[in-house]
This record gives sequence, structure tokens and C-alpha cells, in this order.
Amino acid sequence: MPHSSTIMRIEVGTVECTRPRAAGSNARLDRHGTSFPLTLARVTASDGVSGFGWCRASRDRLQPLVGLRLGDLFAAPYGASEIGAAIEFPLWDLMGKEAASPVYRVAAGMVGKSLPEPFRVPCYDTSLYFDDLEFASDTEATDLIAGEARDGLAFGHRAFKIKIGRGARHMPLEAGTVRDIAVIHAVRDAVGPDAPLMIDANNGYNLNLTKRVLADTAGCRIHWVEEPFHEDAILYRDLKAWLASENLPVLISDGEGAADVRLMDWARDGLVDVVNYDIFAPGFSALLRIGRQLDEWSVRTGPHHYGGMLGNYVTGHLAGVIERFGFVEWDEATTPALDTSGYRIDEGQVVIPNAPGFGLTLDEERFAAAVANGGFTLD
Repeated sequence: MPHSSTIMRIEVGTVECTRPRAAGSNARLDRHGTSFPLTLARVTASDGVSGFGWCRASRDRLQPLVGLRLGDLFAAPYGASEIGAAIEFPLWDLMGKEAASPVYRVAAGMVGKSLPEPFRVPCYDTSLYFDDLEFASDTEATDLIAGEARDGLAFGHRAFKIKIGRGARHMPLEAGTVRDIAVIHAVRDAVGPDAPLMIDANNGYNLNLTKRVLADTAGCRIHWVEEPFHEDAILYRDLKAWLASENLPVLISDGEGAADVRLMDWARDGLVDVVNYDIFAPGFSALLRIGRQLDEWSVRTGPHHYGGMLGNYVTGHLAGVIERFGFVEWDEATTPALDTSGYRIDEGQVVIPNAPGFGLTLDEERFAAAVANGGFTLD
């Protein structure tokens, strides 16, 4: 990549994304709905090459970047510098296009790794939310969620994450816990014995509830429990000891959202098995650094992604560098502003296209309309 090039223009616009079905609640939040906004930035360099991607930085944050050298914004081995972080996804896309290479290969080349083709990365269906709250009957509820899991199978998924914690807010505690357990069993029956199953309480449990649910679903072979309660080293240690005593090989995953600043220390100390910081915060470049550190500690990287659409496509490019990368969290959605047809899900894996950058294409007319209608251009 010609690092002497400079940024000539930044265009920002917001498009609307749509899920194939409305997403329900989780332990904390009300219904997530069918649609959500996605803000994109396109960065054009002085040599005429451009890249685009997710961006939520303000006009004031982005204006000082115009005219800066790419070499000041992006460098090996981890990508975006501190000053370039606001536009790191467009920068990665641009770098891949400059090199006529996919981002996963660019990132791997920075650390001297070679990769197979086609490049495939495991993923899981993250769409099993609380879509059942209007049902008084647990049978009706479990039938619904199991049907959604079967829809995921038909789409190509072979791993699934189930939202739990109905009793934290939306249902009485006992009734909600009983339903959580019933839903886990129903999904296991629906997807078969071999599909990895994750459960995610969004901090809606306490230690004892976590133990109860894991004991009552022991036959379901849970792969990991995510955010069972707010991060706490004492409770992690207790849960770890209990899992060992019960001979349950369940992993502990945490890190989404406002994670405790000590989480990495706890991962190093073996209290957390999977760190699931969000793909957009701290971001792609930071996760390359964090993931390689976790590799040294034999801890897995499982980036969180929900409600961002592009996370479906960019997250897997990390796996070219991070050896203990777990899964792409897949929140299916579409927008007419983006052509994502280079990607496909096949037998539980995202097949990532061998195309420059992130392998995505903007619809020029729709992006121009988004920039004109509430967006902005800096040059």
C-alpha cells in the first residue's frame, strides 16, 4: 500500500438494514425489532482508491483526518493507529483494495502467516431471542424457538446461541428460569446432538441461577455460557470449581459491552475461557492485538456482533491472524445499499470471498442518497 497517499475525501451516510424476522427481547432490553440503522463511511485516497465500512465518528472527529498520510493512520502489524481508529474499517477495506487482496490475507501477511483457499470460518446463529413472551404456555414458547432454530439450520447454520434470563425482567423469576431451561432442551432437540450450543444471560443471572440452569441442561452439552452475571473474579472462580466438580466442560465467555477493565487479567488467570469484546468496540485492529495475546494464554477470541450487519462479514477476517478464533456471531440482515453476495454460509461456516478488501460492494445511487439525506462529505 502506498503509504505516501493522503486522504482526499470522507463521505458518511446512514442506511437502513432489515432482519428476516423481528428480534425479541433479551434479559435487559425490550424487543430489538426488524430494522436498524447502519452508518457507513467511504474514504478516498489521493491515488483514487477508496474503501468503505462501519463508522460512527462525528464530523468534527473526522475533519482533521482529511489530508493526512495513510502511513500515519495505518501500519503493520495491527492496522489502524490511534488517530486512524475512527475510520479503521474503511482503511482496512482500502488497504485490501490497494493490494488487490482480501483483508484476511493482508492481515495475515502482516504477521507472516499463509492461509488456505477458500477461506472458511465457523459461525453461529445469534437470532434466538425472547420471541415467546406473549405465550403463557411453555410448550407454545418452546415450539416457537425450536422452529426458529430449524430455520437457522435451513439457512446453513450448525451452531446456535440462545438468549436466556427471562426471569431477570420480563417474566417472574421461577417461571422465566423454567422456560429458559425448557427452551434450551427444545433447541437441542431441534438442531441435533452435535451442534455447538451457547447460552447468553446478558448478566441476568446470579451464580446460583447459573449453576441451576447448567445442571438442569447438563445433557444438552452447552459449549459456553456468556455473561451469566456481571464480571466478578470471585464468582468466576466459584463457577469454575463447580463446573469441574460436576464434570461439565462448559466454557465461560464474557467481555461484551462495558466489560470490567480487569477482564484480560482474569482471562490470563484462567477464569474466563472466551473473550467476546465487540467487533466495533474496541474494533478490528485492537482485536488483532488482543486476540494474539489471548492466543498466548490459550484463551479463545469470540467477538460479539449484533445490530451492525457489517460485523457478519468483517469479523471472520480476524481468523487469518488469531489462532484461537472461535466463531463469527451472525445476525442476519440485509440492505439494498450493500451487495454481500460474495459471502455465503455453508454447513456452519462463513465462506469469505477471495476479493479485494472486505469483498463488499456499495450501491452508488443509494449511498449517494444516504450522504445527501442527513450525511456529510469532507474534502
